[in-house]
Amino acid sequence: MSPETPGWVRDAVFYQVFPDRFARSERVAKPGNLEPWDSPPTPHGFKGGDLLGLAERLDDLSALGVTALYLNPVFASAANHRYHTWDYHQVDPILGGNEALRELLDAAHARGMKVVLDGVFNHVGRGFFAFHSVLENGADSPYLDWFHLDVERLQDGRPLGAYAEPKLLRRSKRPKPAFEELGYSAWWDCPALPKLDTRTPAVREYLWDVAERWVRFGIDGWRLDVPSEIDDDEFWRELRRRVKRANPEAYLVGEIWHDARRWLAGDQFDATMNYPLAKAALGFFVPDLETDALRSVGGYRDVVELDAAAFAAEVERVLSLYAPAVRDAQLNLIGSHDTPRFLTLAGGELAALEMAFLFLFTMPGAPCIYYGDEIGLEGGPDPDCRRAYPWEEGSWDHVLREQVRRLAALRRAHPALRRGSFRTILAEDAIVSYVREEEGGDAVVVAFNASREERRVDLPVGALPARLLDAATGDDLVVTEGELRGIDLPGRSGRAFVTPPAAG
Repeated sequence: MSPETPGWVRDAVFYQVFPDRFARSERVAKPGNLEPWDSPPTPHGFKGGDLLGLAERLDDLSALGVTALYLNPVFASAANHRYHTWDYHQVDPILGGNEALRELLDAAHARGMKVVLDGVFNHVGRGFFAFHSVLENGADSPYLDWFHLDVERLQDGRPLGAYAEPKLLRRSKRPKPAFEELGYSAWWDCPALPKLDTRTPAVREYLWDVAERWVRFGIDGWRLDVPSEIDDDEFWRELRRRVKRANPEAYLVGEIWHDARRWLAGDQFDATMNYPLAKAALGFFVPDLETDALRSVGGYRDVVELDAAAFAAEVERVLSLYAPAVRDAQLNLIGSHDTPRFLTLAGGELAALEMAFLFLFTMPGAPCIYYGDEIGLEGGPDPDCRRAYPWEEGSWDHVLREQVRRLAALRRAHPALRRGSFRTILAEDAIVSYVREEEGGDAVVVAFNASREERRVDLPVGALPARLLDAATGDDLVVTEGELRGIDLPGRSGRAFVTPPAAG
């Protein structure tokens, strides 16, 4: 049986927001000691962005063509990124609290936008009530079975090493294992992130209730953080059942950087963040990759430069992994809060980013823009990739932003880009071309020239309509004996050709 995925995702253009760094609202009271908005981001500093600031910018995003938001964590936390959750029932006060989320959801839904939140269910922050109980009460805490603890240590009256120096825990240098040093299992041995024991029935019920509760509150789905680290299919099956019971069209997308067929059979997640596609884009569109920045991201360490044939083969491989319903619901991206910005990895070359955006918007799956990429925002490894959004429009690349707007409009205008088949028609000599085609006759042909020299090519498009239009200029092109002949592709560029709109 083919998996069932939410229909709206195929039509969506996502925009990922890191809430602390996107926009501030004067309606949200702030504590002191915030970093200046325009200063470089630091690992621990707060900028003070909030959900009402985002709500007040929804018209800007709607004009860009955005129809769905993916927000990094919003729940109460001691970290600017909020992956250190201490209360899953409360939106962080610095973001405006639960009332601000309610206003954002209502404002987004009024504009036809969906909102997906980040679900961090593998680990919690040190301030999470159950872990705080263990810190305060040791072996007498009623929550001992909520975590992976050295119980003998607690029974001996020795406290946990919750504030151990992180440098002592680096895997290559630490004098003894992190579990022995801390007295508990932590995510990647980070003392601030105790790992939940999801084998415990009370923990499972707590997390399932959180997932269902916020869907009933009105969110449209969850992006699930490091879900493979909860190595328990039945845990995710029940979470899916609870969420889909609350809203059958809720979207469940897992952060899995590799082949995810185990989780995408229809009983766990709807889709994953499509990092393999992002890595292919880096390998083909970016010459002279910034290897030091790449190697800072574990999931990018295997990125290599790809020629046309290798790129086309990798794209075909990634697309063929999953059933069509899953393929068309994948969250496609070219960067995120966990990676250096694409433009920075490309050495600032706008042509590479422009080609990557055309690729992103014309592939099967839902495109996701990382906030600021559309105006040419740069940034190296974390925390630099999490810069505050520059609202002074004089700093924006308006040409790039207009390209993104046009691509969103192109996707909206052509069903083939949202539900059509995919076939590669040319992959040689730095040229890659493919066709997206829908049964109703709509089609889009995309062609890239990754070399620095202009090329003239014939594109074997097959049985497409005899007349196509250049998507950028509106110029007519004729299909002759199944070919688009004499197509000029400037160096380091991409072009799209589309079926004309139906008459009337």
